[in-house]
Amino acid sequence: MIGIIGGSGIYDIENIEKIKEINIKTPFGKTSAPITIAKIEGKEVAFLPRHGKGHIYSPTELPVKAAAWAFKKLGISKVIAISAVGSLKEEIKPRDFVIPFQIIDRTKLRNQTLFEHPIVGHVSMADPFCIDTSNKIYEIIISKIPNVHKGKTYLCIEGPQFSTRAESNLYRSWGADIIGMTAIPEAKIFRESEICYSMIALSTDYDCWHEEDVTVEMVISNMKYNIETLKKLIPDIVKGIEEKECVCHSAAKNAIVTNLKEVKLPRKIRKKLEIFYGKYWV
Repeated sequence: MIGIIGGSGIYDIENIEKIKEINIKTPFGKTSAPITIAKIEGKEVAFLPRHGKGHIYSPTELPVKAAAWAFKKLGISKVIAISAVGSLKEEIKPRDFVIPFQIIDRTKLRNQTLFEHPIVGHVSMADPFCIDTSNKIYEIIISKIPNVHKGKTYLCIEGPQFSTRAESNLYRSWGADIIGMTAIPEAKIFRESEICYSMIALSTDYDCWHEEDVTVEMVISNMKYNIETLKKLIPDIVKGIEEKECVCHSAAKNAIVTNLKEVKLPRKIRKKLEIFYGKYWV
């Protein structure tokens, strides 16, 4: 099963067979909304509105750990995130699609790991997105539309405010290509969960380094256009993604440094993490 995280309008697709809507209880609390299970091109897909129905969660408040636990419970091995972004480069125009490969983390308030006392793990984030899946998504999209870029760097800010002009120009000087608010902690939590994580970023504006200021109206208008384009592409993307093993699926294999023969995990922590790491501490 493939997981897709994005707005609730993403799964309003022609010829989609909606199977059921489920609420999964997780030890990390509720997911942002019920998960819709549907069938596309013969494959089951789980859709989760990132910000909840009606957009009720800010980027800082997103229950990402609950989403990861629920997706793991459903047996999902690959997640595609849909995210609105601002462009930091002239060549990435509003309404373009971007497949990022790297992230610069500028968030401040987010809990970014599944590990908590008394278990410690250090998972590599050298390549925060699944390269194999990201390349495949790019190949599928570029075969249908021309305005798509890959291998770009996503700079994640805390939000919910947009950046200042000084910040926007600073991020451009760092070589960042797009700016958004949701890739962190998603990329980190899903990597720790050993679930492949890729993103289709939808450019809605030029951020405030450009001539015009960013407005909510501008973002929403361009996002709606992008979503309508993306909905036509999702069946091809779902059909084209292969369910095969990759390095993401063993990302935590050697990450746990706590000696679990000497340290007894509290029942509450074990309940939270067994679905992810039980295979390593048996």
